[in-house]
Amino acid sequence: ENDEIDLLADVYRALADPNRLRILKLLRNMKHPLCVNGIANMIGVSQSAVSQQLRILRQQGLVSVKKEGYYKHYSLNDDRLDAILKLRESVLGVAFKV
Repeated sequence: ENDEIDLLADVYRALADPNRLRILKLLRNMKHPLCVNGIANMIGVSQSAVSQQLRILRQQGLVSVKKEGYYKHYSLNDDRLDAILKLRESVLGVAFKV
């Protein structure tokens, strides 16, 4: 049980940054994966800042990356997000609202 709580806390720490949430929302709304430059242009931050935020999101498994030539394209990891929602429900209950 403590492992689940630690995992959920790590995910919540990753979600605690507004730019990371902006990136996740952007990727959720896109029909195709995006490269760092595309994400940076759409949320209005530097490419290096986006790269740093994507690294953290990848560490938590929230985004997936696929390399195509020189570019890396990012998308949401829907399976991981579903698993985290189930974990949140098991730890906090279904009725928990923020």
